[in-house]
Amino acid sequence: MPDTKVPDGLRYTEQHEWVRIEGDTATFGITDFAQHALGEITYVELPKVGSRLDQAAELAVVESLKAASDVYAPLSGTVVAVNNALETDPKTINADPYGEGWLCKVKAIDHAELEDLLTPKEYAQIVNPG
Repeated sequence: MPDTKVPDGLRYTEQHEWVRIEGDTATFGITDFAQHALGEITYVELPKVGSRLDQAAELAVVESLKAASDVYAPLSGTVVAVNNALETDPKTINADPYGEGWLCKVKAIDHAELEDLLTPKEYAQIVNPG
């Protein structure tokens, strides 16, 4: 597998989710490593707008030709938007996991939970060792 993209400006989980903080909103998605491991994504089950997520609780399910995989919330918060475009074109996650392939946006996050997440450098050491 080629070196995995690990953009700066995001935080990561060991389960291969990412979070981007913009003001009081956090955007969640799965990493380049995760989409490579899953292969061609065929279906995404997203959370409902208005639902409350707890850090590390199940957030979504991503299915591929290879397997179904649970996605976990990097931070606690309330879902304010979901990426409905993934319902008709789930392969967007394969093409652009850090951009158009985002899963949901969350508000009322607990900024203290960011300390539990990996920095880009820490995550890169996991997915691109030595």
